[in-house]
Amino acid sequence: MKKIILLSVFATTAVMAAYSEHAYIYKDPRIMGMGGVNTAVGGYTSSVFSNPAGLSHMKKDHGLTVEVLGLGLSGSSKFQTFANDVKDAADTGQVSAISTILEKYSGEHFQVGGSNYSAVAHNGDDLAWSVGILAATDWNLQPHANGGDSGLLEIHSRGYAGIVLGASKSFDVVYDGVDYGTLNVGIGSRILVQKSVEGELSASEINDNQNNLVSYFQDKYEQNAGNLQFDIGVTYDFLEQNYWHPRVGLSILNLIDIRTDSDLGSGVFNTGSNANDNFYGVQPTTVNLGFSVTPEVSYIEHLILGVDYVDIFAAQQIRSYTSDNNDIATKSEGHDILKRLRLGASAGVVDNSWAMVTLNAGLYQSNYTAGVDLQLTLIKFSAATYAEEIGPEAGQLTDRRYMLAVGIGW
Repeated sequence: MKKIILLSVFATTAVMAAYSEHAYIYKDPRIMGMGGVNTAVGGYTSSVFSNPAGLSHMKKDHGLTVEVLGLGLSGSSKFQTFANDVKDAADTGQVSAISTILEKYSGEHFQVGGSNYSAVAHNGDDLAWSVGILAATDWNLQPHANGGDSGLLEIHSRGYAGIVLGASKSFDVVYDGVDYGTLNVGIGSRILVQKSVEGELSASEINDNQNNLVSYFQDKYEQNAGNLQFDIGVTYDFLEQNYWHPRVGLSILNLIDIRTDSDLGSGVFNTGSNANDNFYGVQPTTVNLGFSVTPEVSYIEHLILGVDYVDIFAAQQIRSYTSDNNDIATKSEGHDILKRLRLGASAGVVDNSWAMVTLNAGLYQSNYTAGVDLQLTLIKFSAATYAEEIGPEAGQLTDRRYMLAVGIGW
């Protein structure tokens, strides 16, 4: 019981100073294993989160694609060790013991998250569509040595859920009788509700609120929001008969982000400024470019090589505290090429009626990624590792993470 209460406290407290993880809605391990590259690649129901035009690249011979109970977990490499040490310190009942453990891990970053994305999709002759349901949560923690009353632990935490829709239509590009390839135009929409919490946990707050820590931090920091978001994107196969089958992609994510006020029960969707605009989980409008090739290689089912450059206008923001009672300040992250560059490769080694095996690798924010996708009849399994850069520039604070996802699909 004490461990549950402790984790609940962690999930409802603070934020990282100069926290600059790129905002996201859903990370698919199939894509993250490939370096997060999907602006031009597409091919999955989850492509709606990176470029809705990618739905047009799902395999048509698979017919109706169904993915249900897509349970996913992700976590930092040292999270379990950190959580166990904090639990042991809490069991002593001494605030000083907790302070000692937080000092031990000072400056490190820890993430743990869970998700369930289920979707039904179909790619027809010229129209592809997808309908999905998403529920997810993530916790981000960073301890600080000698935090005192200014904060021993900083946390971003959110839980969110909603409906995800996407559609893509294909157009033959023909001019003066000459075929110039295929243009795919996609649109996506999400209706999400969210609870988010960010703030600082100090030694004095622990001491003064030992009997009601959970309710104390929820009352102090929790924010509610509702979002109606729209995305658009295109992909263009411009040399379809070429050996390399090159493709370019462009997406504008969160082109329109309509929010409610902080009271979901009485608010109406509006685009006006309100006190809830700065909550953790806000998605900036980003413009993303991608390029991929799919050369014809003997003895394997497919080989895909891709490169993405995301958020080319630097809309992502740094979140940090002001000195005024934990208010959150934001500013542009700036242009760091390595943090925005993604490279990936995917090789399908088996693809038949009873099994599919795909191996993925890449570079994401200058760090290696790797993953494997496996489907045996109706069971799907994906695993991946990648590293997230938490600072505004690559190399300042790197958090190695691992992802697992299990679901039913066909």
